[in-house]
Amino acid sequence: MLEISNVKKTFNKGTINEKQALVGINLTLKSEDFVTIIGGNGAGKSTMLNMIAGVYPIDEGKIILNGEDISRKPEHARAKYLGRVFQDPMKGTAAGMEIQENLALAYRRGRKRGLKWAITKKEQELYREQLKTLDLGLEDRMTSKVGLLSGGQRQALTLLMASLQQPELLLLDEHTAALDPKTAAKVLALTEKIISEHHLTAMMVTHNMKDAIRLGNRLIMMHEGKIIYDVSGEEKKKLQVSDLLAKFEQVSGGEFANDRMMLA
Repeated sequence: MLEISNVKKTFNKGTINEKQALVGINLTLKSEDFVTIIGGNGAGKSTMLNMIAGVYPIDEGKIILNGEDISRKPEHARAKYLGRVFQDPMKGTAAGMEIQENLALAYRRGRKRGLKWAITKKEQELYREQLKTLDLGLEDRMTSKVGLLSGGQRQALTLLMASLQQPELLLLDEHTAALDPKTAAKVLALTEKIISEHHLTAMMVTHNMKDAIRLGNRLIMMHEGKIIYDVSGEEKKKLQVSDLLAKFEQVSGGEFANDRMMLA
């Protein structure tokens, strides 16, 4: 489903602020893989997701998605293949538009648009049924402006929008980090349900080691722009947080330094 070959990225090249963000990343995902990604600050986790999404151009290497080379495609051209949920709940929705209007935008992603009624009755029924799955009562508030929703409600809506067209790849970049623990747990449960029911291929960056171990079928650890640990199957199921810390120290030669992740 996804093949990343020798992808490199350096920011501010040739300046005093030069930062080598990705150092020859190689990664292959099978269809329906759900990969959790952990690592310290500046490890390259979000940069890797941004490279896949086309936010920044890669310096070298190739990114193949479902057999198609998207390495040089602009961000908007990749949107029809990808679903994304960001760390900031405000980023994935249009605050000044209604809930149903936001869903309509997501439903039309990658499709041709013409002059016709924006939302049909058939679509309204579809959106109502989809919103019911969130169990947040939003199906009774479809004409409400999204800006009136809480952060957790907006993030749940963004997750629904990202998966509405069943993307070839779902990218989740610390999408529960800005939420309180109770809301984060609900959004994570919803994430797991949507990925499972729609048989999606997904990559999830998280700062919570327990979530990284519990969720998905594969775990990747990054450090200084490289993948230093890749585990799946029974080995992943048996992992403890202490095992991950020990593995990090063994491979990187230093202690794991990320306060947010350690506290989580």
